[in-house]
Amino acid sequence: MDMLARPYRSVLYIPGSKERALEKARTLPIDAIIFDLEDAVAPGEKVAARETLKTALASSYGNRTRIVRINGLDTEWGADDARAVNEMDCDAILLPKVESAAQLDSLAALCDKPIWSMMETPRGMLNAAEIGGHPKMVGMVMGTNDLAKELNSRFRADRLPMMPGLGLCLLAAKATNCVIVDGVYNAFKDADGLKVECDQGRDMGMDGKTLIHPAQVDVANIAFAPSDAEIDLARRQIDAFIEAEAEGKGVAVVDGKIVENLHVETAKKTLAKAEAIAALAE
Repeated sequence: MDMLARPYRSVLYIPGSKERALEKARTLPIDAIIFDLEDAVAPGEKVAARETLKTALASSYGNRTRIVRINGLDTEWGADDARAVNEMDCDAILLPKVESAAQLDSLAALCDKPIWSMMETPRGMLNAAEIGGHPKMVGMVMGTNDLAKELNSRFRADRLPMMPGLGLCLLAAKATNCVIVDGVYNAFKDADGLKVECDQGRDMGMDGKTLIHPAQVDVANIAFAPSDAEIDLARRQIDAFIEAEAEGKGVAVVDGKIVENLHVETAKKTLAKAEAIAALAE
């Protein structure tokens, strides 16, 4: 399956140094994994973590997208991380705190893998279109914890302080055909709060949610998948529009609402996403 066509409902962070966690990830119903060499790995373990992760990735993770987050290129580990990832059996490399396309040029010189960018600083948000337009870019990961720190914002359930940054990155991702996944929800035992935030991200247009705990997976998978009602409506819209066209009409009516070509395109995307999710389960 093409990387951009894959579902990204649930994207779980896994420490690249923890063999038990690396093994457990093979059994979880997640769409993608971020194997972390950065925040989740202590300084004294970073070098050894590269070999631990390389060994783990040599065994199959099924249909799950495998993304490796390295340390920043401005750290003592970043460049060697990038070279190591180039030799790993993974789908993409993730660079933290991206603020310019020039950083991605530097990464591309070290690693041939497709690039994902952590979007977690005000400068990164303001340069999101430039970053998304880089030829190696395929995905953005919202780093909302770091963004909150940079903004000095207070936590709000409605995430109002986050909206300008989230919106800028969302627009850039859609304009440049990049995947974009929402930031983490820290209260991993609060399923209700997670659902609210997942629903908000899905309503905005996010492709999925980054997660910090396996207990969060089911909530994200449900929130970012088309519901049975959405699938049924999509099929009826397509059928009604085909029938209307056969009668020489430019629009159809379904459930008392006008259906035009743009609605049909959305309906087709809904069905394609449902099919891609079903394919992952095979």
